[in-house]
Amino acid sequence: GSSCVCQPGYRMVSNNGGSSVICEKCPENISGVTQDGWNCITCPKGLTSEGKCKCLHNEILVERSIDGILLNEALCIHCNGSEQSFSVSDSSGNRCVRCEQTFINASKSCDCSSPNILTGGLCFSASANLPPKGIATVRFGQLGITLTSAWFLKNLQSSASACWLYSNLTACQALGNMCVMNMNSLSSSSTDACGLFQYIYVNTARLGIVHSIAYWRHSLPWLYYGDQPGLASQVLEANHFPTIFSFKGTDKDVKLQFIAASFDAAGNFLKWQNLEGGILQLCPDTQTKLNAAYVFGTTYQQSCKISVSKILLDFANPIFYDLFLEYNGDNGQQYLWAVPVLNLNLQYSEMFVNQGSNMNTWLLTRRFFLVDALSGKENDFGKLPRVIRIASKITISIRLVSHTQRGMIYPPLITIAYTDVLVQNPETQSVMVSFSVNYEMNQSEAQVQTDITLGVLGGLAVLWSLLKTAGWKRRTGNSIIDLQTIFKFLLFYAGDLANVFFIITVGTGIYWLVFFKAQQFVSVLLPLPSQEEDFVTYIACAFSLKALQFLQLLVSQLTIDIFFIDWERPKGKVLKAVGGEGVIKSAAAPVSIWRTYFIANEWNEIQTVRKINPLFQVLAVLFFLEVVGFSNLALMDSSSSLSRSSESYIAPWSRILRFGVSAALWLAIAFLQMVFFSVFYERFVEDKISQFVDLCCVSNISVFVLSQSCFGYYIHGRSVHGHADTNMEEMNMNLKREAENLCSQRGLLPNTDGQTFQISISRKMRLHYDRIHESLTRKRGPARLLDSSANTFEQSTRAYNTMNKFLSSFIDHVHKEMDYIIKDKLLLERILGMEFMEPIEKSIFYNDEGQSFSDVLYYGNETTLLIFDILFFSIVDLASQSFVLAAILTYLQQEIFRFIRNTLGQKNLASKTLVDERFLI
Repeated sequence: GSSCVCQPGYRMVSNNGGSSVICEKCPENISGVTQDGWNCITCPKGLTSEGKCKCLHNEILVERSIDGILLNEALCIHCNGSEQSFSVSDSSGNRCVRCEQTFINASKSCDCSSPNILTGGLCFSASANLPPKGIATVRFGQLGITLTSAWFLKNLQSSASACWLYSNLTACQALGNMCVMNMNSLSSSSTDACGLFQYIYVNTARLGIVHSIAYWRHSLPWLYYGDQPGLASQVLEANHFPTIFSFKGTDKDVKLQFIAASFDAAGNFLKWQNLEGGILQLCPDTQTKLNAAYVFGTTYQQSCKISVSKILLDFANPIFYDLFLEYNGDNGQQYLWAVPVLNLNLQYSEMFVNQGSNMNTWLLTRRFFLVDALSGKENDFGKLPRVIRIASKITISIRLVSHTQRGMIYPPLITIAYTDVLVQNPETQSVMVSFSVNYEMNQSEAQVQTDITLGVLGGLAVLWSLLKTAGWKRRTGNSIIDLQTIFKFLLFYAGDLANVFFIITVGTGIYWLVFFKAQQFVSVLLPLPSQEEDFVTYIACAFSLKALQFLQLLVSQLTIDIFFIDWERPKGKVLKAVGGEGVIKSAAAPVSIWRTYFIANEWNEIQTVRKINPLFQVLAVLFFLEVVGFSNLALMDSSSSLSRSSESYIAPWSRILRFGVSAALWLAIAFLQMVFFSVFYERFVEDKISQFVDLCCVSNISVFVLSQSCFGYYIHGRSVHGHADTNMEEMNMNLKREAENLCSQRGLLPNTDGQTFQISISRKMRLHYDRIHESLTRKRGPARLLDSSANTFEQSTRAYNTMNKFLSSFIDHVHKEMDYIIKDKLLLERILGMEFMEPIEKSIFYNDEGQSFSDVLYYGNETTLLIFDILFFSIVDLASQSFVLAAILTYLQQEIFRFIRNTLGQKNLASKTLVDERFLI
């Protein structure tokens, strides 16, 4: 549509290009137009549809004399095909050329008359030993279509015959290409392209082989490695590639020098092509990113959708490739290593069941193509093909030699999957294509080691959980193994097994991070995404079990029994009117409740205090991952750089490395935070847990906590000054006397400082506590008392006073039948977290050098909380591949659970201590 031409019967007068064309009609007696369109001429043998002269077969058209003068009448000169000249007209009909040699060989002329055989423009003698007659069909297995190919119909028999009779290189290459277009089909009963190729291959052993390769026959293309079972494993694993690869030093960023010999469909050799530049990559991209596919150690993945119309435009004629890997020998000489091809669409005999994961059943080939839009044409070459075949998935696999320390690899393997497309509407049809380069190694040994570690640690977790269950049973004061015991064991085991999975996954992630990124000579390669499934399963199991442990911890902390023992005694007496009687009596001065409210508020505040700052933790991890660039260490390439150029190719993420990098940062930052808070902040700025103990002593209030039926914690807060409900002057005086050691020490025992204890109380003590506690919580009070709010309040107040009096007298050894002793825990008891001695007659107070009462707070369970946060962060990241989203959701879940712990913990505190919830702020 860019220029004009004259209609048939018109000649050009002038033509300046484009639409500047002037035409003139030819006279009636000179109706023909010359081939160049500028003159009219008489045509003795008629006109073509374009109004130009035509001649018969084997004649050439002559319109001008030798000196260029136009003839009045065109001549049709017959080409002489006799022995003297052996000439025929060329394809354009403009000149006589020597006829094809096969015509001369068969008939001593340029005619292929019967009984000679004419096929594909070649002539063969009827007496010649020709190969079997070929079947010009192509099977498109995915569509279930078998069609007769116009290309095969024209060229199959001639190529096979010329290859068989004359060992014609081009004909043999063309025959091999047709076999490749038919998906290398192997069947002893078929005479399709591959059947003819095999027939010639088997019967031409006399020709010898090329380069000492048994499967490469002289004059024939190398299509197969042989069909012996187990041959593929020998080809791919018997010898290693004679080159050493490294990630560091002068040889880093080594590129794999893939080179391909390319042929057209007719068997003509085109050229040698380096794969750099995107020869095999159908998806468009920048040159830098395309070339990154061949940097050793960089996992490359590319995928996109391509329209069928673009494929037909760019790949009208198929190109066939034989792929090699170039390397330098010890003498500096360059060599080529043939790269085998695994065609997943291979159509073969019954002895090969599939091209699955079993290498012994593979049938390796050599030649391949990207797009075949030729064999799917049935008749008219001017029309679109009915079916096209596209290499929709190409994968180059580089496998590391087992136990290598010097970066040796096995021969590469290229795996190709083809997609058959029925062409209906090319403009709207599209195909998903992908190209990838994978680096892999045998992971069976690592898997065995992981399984052994999991088995050993899992067994130890069972024993540890049994010990925990035994300790829990002793602390509950019940020795019967019931359903609750089994359930508790399962909860303990869930937490311990979560720790096992966490240790294994963190160890695995950090191992791959360090050994893959830091190695010089390549000795390990990352697991493929398909090999990471077990690892991801371990993380999911760790998270699920740790979440169960965390919820159990939350429930146990929200149901503890707690009471604040007020040691303050009345100061003097006051006059008090007896209601309704008008009588004034003297009574003991009331003790202020504000100190109890104050301690209750402080306890409420420290319930969710942690050893780290959660917000800083999340922000710091995100900062190092996204800003500093630690996330780049999780890319599946050999670079250990923290920055990447926007123009360079970005390799896909490794899930193992993502977990390893993020978990390592979480643990490192958490460790630094713990060191900072324990060494500096809590020592020089603020230690809320220790300050709470001091505050209890100053307030003259002790804290009695039962986390289990017969086990808990005691904070001795009895003031050494006798009173705490005093004015500022006396308070400062008391503190000054204490600082100058002018008064006794704060400890429960005389002349000691021990204020915190783990307590193991007797069954009798627990029963007495429960009787008072029932009325305190007003859950089992008589119905008549619940009818009146005044009576209820009075009942609760009496119960509170009773409990306060009972616990204070218990601490003062008043109840000889419920007395206690104070002792130190054995080292083994501290390690195992259980008590060997049962409190049968007397309760036992164990000296606590630390602050073990924090076990009922967030503070004492930092390890569980930290691991849960790490696993939550990792699960979100693995699902979304986004560190930012993982950080946001992790902080949100921290805040949600902190709110739940604060809210429900406050309600439990109000319920168990009779502190009005309105005073808890």
